[in-house]
Amino acid sequence: MTEKDRCPWAGTDPIYRAYHDEEWGRPVVDDHRLFEKICLEGFQSGLSWLTILRKRENFRRAFDGFDFARIARYTEADVDRLLTDTGIVRHRGKILATINNAGRALALRDEFGSLAAFFWRFEPEVEARPTEFSWQTLSRLAETPASRALSKDLKKRGWRFVGPTTCYAFMQAMGLVNDHVETCHCRAPLLAARARLVLPVPAKPV
Repeated sequence: MTEKDRCPWAGTDPIYRAYHDEEWGRPVVDDHRLFEKICLEGFQSGLSWLTILRKRENFRRAFDGFDFARIARYTEADVDRLLTDTGIVRHRGKILATINNAGRALALRDEFGSLAAFFWRFEPEVEARPTEFSWQTLSRLAETPASRALSKDLKKRGWRFVGPTTCYAFMQAMGLVNDHVETCHCRAPLLAARARLVLPVPAKPV
């Protein structure tokens, strides 16, 4: 069997490769997945994504499947429970940020009808994207005007651990941008998936 061409960051770890091949960059409009991802990107700050990926099922169990309606009701007892859970990253600030952000997510859903309707407003125009998608170009992209705008809007709404670099990693993973390199076997199928995607419409004009 011929080895598939992949983005260089996928490396050789089977978990990382599966994440690259099956998840990263695929357009997502499911609210729970969007919330999970932006929370996990916050937990990843200062760590490797592979570390978080290996703990992801533990995070899902600990945080009720990232059901933000349930997380928003967490009490200090839940914080204590999470701080003693060795299967996750036990960082009090990040745990509190996740609970805070769950409440903010409920407010976003009330305003826009869904998290997806809010987040996809920040998909950049084609003209704002690189003209070529080489590893040399993409590896230098840590944040963009779109990720800075998303970060600024979220912070204004009270979200935490949502800096522009975190927001760009979120946008890459959830398919708001397609940053697979030109030679990667995923790039063309995901361009087609984005072309087929029907974006959610905000509940009210914005």
